Parts: sequence; structure tokens; C-alpha cells
Amino acid sequence: MKHISLDDRYDLGQSRIFVNGAQAVVRLALMQHERDARSGLNTAGYISGYRGSPLGGLDQQLVQAEKFLAERSIIFQPGINEDLAATAIWGAQQAELRGHGKYDGVFGIWYGKGPGVDRSGDAFRHANHAGTSKHGGVIALMGDDHTCESSTSAHQSEFKFIDAMMPVMNPAGLQEVLDYGLYGWALSRYAGVWTGIKCVKDNIEQSASIDGSLERVNIVLPEDFEMPPGGLGIRRGDNVLEKEARAYEYKIPAALAFIRANALDRVILEGGGAPKIGIIASGKSYLDTEEALDLLGIQGPRAAALGVKFYKLGVTWPLEPEGAARFASGLETVLVVEEKRSLIETQLKELLYGRRGAPAIVGKQDEKGAPLLPSHGALNPVQIALALGERLLARGNDEELRGRMGELERIAARAAALPGIVERVPYFCAGCPHSTSTIVPEGAHAYAGIGCHYMAQWMDRATEGFTHMGAEGANWIGEAPFSKQGHVFQNIGDGTYVHSGALAIRAAIAAGTTMTFKILFNDAVAMTGGQGLDGELTVPQLARQMSADGAARVVVVAEDPSKYPRGADFPSGVAIHHRDELDAVQRELQKVSGVSVLIYDQICSAELRRRRRRGTAEEPPRRVVINEMVCEGCGDCGVQSNCVAIVPVETEFGRKRAIDQTACNKDYSCLKGFCPSFVTVSGGALRGKDGEGARDLPRLPDISGLPAPEMPDLSRPYSMVITGVGGTGVITVGVLVGMAAHMENKGAGVIDMSGLAQKGGAVAVHIRVGEHPGDIKSVRVSAAGADLVLGCDLVVAASDSVLGLVQEGVTTVVANDHEFMTGDFTRQRDLTMPM
Repeated sequence: MKHISLDDRYDLGQSRIFVNGAQAVVRLALMQHERDARSGLNTAGYISGYRGSPLGGLDQQLVQAEKFLAERSIIFQPGINEDLAATAIWGAQQAELRGHGKYDGVFGIWYGKGPGVDRSGDAFRHANHAGTSKHGGVIALMGDDHTCESSTSAHQSEFKFIDAMMPVMNPAGLQEVLDYGLYGWALSRYAGVWTGIKCVKDNIEQSASIDGSLERVNIVLPEDFEMPPGGLGIRRGDNVLEKEARAYEYKIPAALAFIRANALDRVILEGGGAPKIGIIASGKSYLDTEEALDLLGIQGPRAAALGVKFYKLGVTWPLEPEGAARFASGLETVLVVEEKRSLIETQLKELLYGRRGAPAIVGKQDEKGAPLLPSHGALNPVQIALALGERLLARGNDEELRGRMGELERIAARAAALPGIVERVPYFCAGCPHSTSTIVPEGAHAYAGIGCHYMAQWMDRATEGFTHMGAEGANWIGEAPFSKQGHVFQNIGDGTYVHSGALAIRAAIAAGTTMTFKILFNDAVAMTGGQGLDGELTVPQLARQMSADGAARVVVVAEDPSKYPRGADFPSGVAIHHRDELDAVQRELQKVSGVSVLIYDQICSAELRRRRRRGTAEEPPRRVVINEMVCEGCGDCGVQSNCVAIVPVETEFGRKRAIDQTACNKDYSCLKGFCPSFVTVSGGALRGKDGEGARDLPRLPDISGLPAPEMPDLSRPYSMVITGVGGTGVITVGVLVGMAAHMENKGAGVIDMSGLAQKGGAVAVHIRVGEHPGDIKSVRVSAAGADLVLGCDLVVAASDSVLGLVQEGVTTVVANDHEFMTGDFTRQRDLTMPM
């Protein structure tokens, strides 16, 4: 077995690598620089954007890879928000315009999730009309959350790129993220456009063994397009209308010529001598269609016998017309498979409209106009297989196909009928400051904001309603004149404040609105991984900004007011209170006319835990324990603290309470109640199996005598699903299995279905292992397609989404029957899990 190192992912001398999506983007930038150097170009790179799932971990990977990037003159500079980041990248394309450039060109990467694409439309339009530098180019990564796993609305962002006239590439899997990135920069340079790359969970949040060789992609420049005078790149003194005309008359035709020359759209199945049914798909939908064909047994000669032709699009806009028309010629029906709103189907209908012998085109609707493939949620292979199989059976009876269709119909019906048992809803972490900060006085109302505190809507917090990121409070500006309610509280996180929320507060002040903004200063952007605030904002600086903007009153509530001694750099009139005084402070602010600001200062509990482990934050010497002989099981401690570290203990005297010391973050809010069962211990350490100070873990059994496992047959990929709770290592297990397969030169793909798992929510890891990397197509396990379910948490394993992957007599289920309570236990003292 060859030596494997984690640095292989960024070693350009290594071809076969195991990476996740964020690491692939880092390697992509390194590869572009090296390819330029081999072509005699001295280029640099510039990366900017704003974090958010499914691109939430990209900035962290870029920071960790700083030494590799710096060696190649690639600068990562996170944006305060997405549109400013886009404008900065536009600026990098201007570096050589006036003869002052240090390099031959600067290639750029912009990244942002769906809402960031929305807010950056004007920046994209201006930058794309202006163009790119000859040896620079820009790719824009749009992170689309199709199923709203970690967002407040589902996304489909390519239409925003189209509005700015940016070509859109849609990778199918992680390999194509790397490939299309290189093609995207080449297209950007050739046609003078920004190139959009669609990033969804199934490509950018995947880990896989892929080919990272520099020679894999061979760029071909078109021979059937004539460049206009002056080219298509960015230029000085460009007229606005001339830029628009150039985009329509030259840039899009140049992009189409590039797509043709590099065969970015290609036929996958020829369909035999006289194909009658064609399929067009792209990106994740292509992978789902491949899976659907496998479910129907349609591959190779079988596809030719049934007359099935399959066309894969690499670029979904603009649709390259020559290849698409050639594919559709002679077909009776074309099934367009795409998630969300129709993009490919609409273009294909426009292209073929009025042509003699044009096929019937179905997708979102069938031949009679009835709904076929849904425009909401996400598609799955079974839905696609049923739509395709129905059309094949309509052309002629095929017993094998009919049998497979019957089985798929049973699988679909079973999945639709699965009963919801219990849901593991994300919750505030143990010791989370939001457990206290989101409380409002009795009778008051609060609006939610974007961030972890959004989850307050799922708790007893008198909080409901929200806006998009950065508009927190602006809804009350419009509602207040027409409401009998005279005052509301508006929660807003410090990360949102820095991103764009400060302007909403200024708008409320300008409108003379009466309300209180509760700026939850947690010193970390916890929702996406604990990144520091851009610009290193401090509480005194924030108080000065709010006072200068005209807030009627500014108050600070802190977990530890002593860290702000007399003479601290606060503006005059700003009072500092302990968090125990929160209720009284809020009641006073309700009486203030105009906009008041309450800055709630307490570090994010998850980030504090990280800092303690790194030794950059002090570990408190005091622990809280519960004497179960005294505890009466009333549950008041859970109500007072809203803390998930308080767990049930079943005793001979009934249900009592205990504190899970491995989860406790030593917030001490559980002590607010009046309960004689609580005991504090100072200076002690947890008793463990290896003596004083060891973690209180049980002794593991001796497994040395266990027989070696029987390895599965990998003639087809082996499918595994691991379920659990965020933060317990389930994702790590998936990466370990994937890396192990990679080390044995097998094919491996891993996708983390995590959403808000880091906040105690559900996580499911899908893993597929094959004999060869090329055997792995769709990594997401389809309905009834799991060979193994490893249920580290039974609640998640018994969810509809996981049970739908199980097939009786085929799937092996290994489950942990430990009762791990959901967050609802904090408020429901008698809650039990239906184990």
C-alpha cells in the first residue's frame, strides 16, 4: 500500500486524491496557477465571498491551506458580505488595465449561498458586463440548498446568474467540480464572462476519491468563432450600451462556441439504431437519472434494445443549440430531468418550436399537461424511473421492465406511507447564551433573526417571524404604524450585524420606529463553524456605533460585567448590567420611545468549548452535579436553563435528573432555580477508568478475539447510511471509511446530510464503496437501496427519510438503543422516546 498523507490533497504531483468539496476548490486554485505557469504565464489568484451551507466550510479550508496558497500568490480575503466580495473580485480583473499590474492576470473565485447570490445581482451584472482580464477570469460558486436543510427558504440560484448573462455550469459529482472549474476559467477568459458553477450538497458537500491530475482537462479554443475588434475582455472607457450589445452579440455566441469545441454537452447512451425516447439531465439530476436507469435495468445493450438515448449537459445556460438539436432529431419524446423550476426544458422547447418532426418534450408536465416531475423539493431516482418506465411501457410491453416498475411502485408507496414517529429538531447547545438572551418579558413579542437564535421559534420564547439576512427589524418599520402593539424586540446576531444588519437598525432609527434591537454578541459565527467576526468587532466599538447612529438608548448585558472596568471605552450613558438583570433591563427598554439597543455579551458555547480545548480560554474549576437522592424530578432546572446537558435518570424512586458532564459547558444557568439537589464542586476532576483526571468513560470490551468481517461483494457499489446526532463523530466515521477505501484504491463517495446537525440536529452520512472509482455514480442512497444502516442514534435511524432507504431481507440494521433525549425534554419533564 502506498504512503498516504493528508497533504496529498494539495500536492499537485499526486493524481489520485481523496478530498471533500471545499478541499477540491482549494486544489482547483492551485491547479490553475500551475497550469498557467506551465503555459508561461505569471498569474495570481484572488478568492472572496461569504460562508453559508452548502459552502459553509470553504473559508475554513482556505485558511487552513494558507501556506499552499501563499506559495502560489493566491490571496483569500473573506468578504464582509457577498456583493462587496463580488465587487472586490471585479476589481482584481482591472489590475492590469492601466499598466500597473504585478502579474499577467488574476484568476478569481467568488462563493456564496443562495441568498448571497440574490443580494449580489447588481454586482454580478456590472462585473460581467465589464468583462474579465485576458489571463484572469472568474468562476462564481453558487451554493444552492434545494431542500432548505440549513436555510429559511429553498434556493435555485442559476436564474440570477442568467439575468446577469453569466453562463452556468452544473457539475455532476465532485470530479466535475474540479474539471468544470478549469473549464470555467478558460471559458471566462475566452468569452470575457464570469462563469457560474452550481454547487449543491451532492457535489460540493461530497467527499470522494477523484483524479486531480493537471493533464486531465484539455482546453480547446473554438475555430468557428471570430473575435470582434478589441476582444471580449475588460477594457478602459467602455460605454454602458456598448457593453450590453457586446454581451448579446459576441460574448454569448463565444461561450456557445467554447461549449461546442470542448464537448461539455455529450451523449451518454446512443439508443440503438432507431432511438425513440431521449433523456436530458445535468448535475445532481444526471446522477439521479443514472441511478434510475440502473433501477430499471437499462444500461448498454438493454438501453439500445429499448431505444433509450441519454444526453448530459455540462452547461445548463445557454443551451448549446447544435448539439441539442442533433440529439433530439428523430426522437418521439424527450424527458427533461431537472430539479426545481424548468430551465433546460424551456430552452429546449424554444429551440425546437416549429421544427418539423420535433419530439414531444415532457418534464415538469406530461404529454397532457398534468404534473410529472415536481418543481419543489428534490427529485429522487425512483420518481425519475417511474416517469421513464411509464413512457417505455406505453411503447410496448416488456415483462422485465414491468416487473421492475411494479417493485418501484411498491417502494414509492411504502415511502409515502411511512409514519412520522419522533423528530430530532436542532436545539441550542448546552450553555448556549441564546437560552437566556432570547427570553423576553411576559406579554412582550420578539422577532427572530438569521443565526442560531432563529431556533428560538421552536421553543417557549414568544418569538415568531423573521426576515432575510440583514433586514431584521425592517418588517416592524412597516407593521408598527398599523399595529396596536407599541413595541417589539428584534433579535439580530453580531455576524448578521457586520454582514448587513447595521443598515436595518439605521433604517429603523430614521423612520422613528419604537423597538429594541437585541444584538446577540457571541464573538463567533457559530452557525457555519465558529469563524471570528470579520473586522474583529468589539462590544465597546459596537456601542459607539449605535450611539453615533442615533439610538435613543444603548445598554450592555453581560455574563461577566467585570471584564469592562470603569473607564472602558464605552460612550457616555451606556450602562452595563449582569445577565441576571436581563428582565428588568428589557422592561425599562420597553418604555423608551424610539430605537433602543441591548447588546447581550456572552461567547458562543460551542466556540468557548473549542477555545478551552485549544487552551486559549480558561477552564472553570467549578462543576455542577445533581444529587439524585434529593432531586424530585420536577424539571424546573430544564425550564430555567433550557439546557440539553440536563438528562433524565431512571431510578427505583422514579425519574430524576443528572448533568451530562461530557456535554456541560459550565454556563451555570441551571443554578437559577431554587433546588436543594444541586451541588457545586470546585477544584475536582472527573473520576475515570485510568485514574484521577481521566474522562469518565466506560472500559471498552476486549475485541481481539472477534473474527475478521466478511467483506461484501463490490461487483456493484455497497451502500451504507450512518445516522446520529451532530457533534458525536458520525461525519468523522464517514470520512474514515471513505479514506480507508481510497487507501485500498477502491472507489468511494461520502455525502453528509447534516443541515443544522451541529446544533443537536439529525445527521445521516451516505457512503458508497465500489471496486473502482468509476463505479461510483450517485453517492446518495436511493429508496430501499441501503445495504447497511448503522444507527448511532435510533431516533434518526427510525425517521422517514432513513426508513425509506431500508429494504426487508436486504438491508442490515445495526442500531444503538441508548435513549438520547431531544431538546424538548427541557420543557417536557415526562418526555420519553418511543424506543
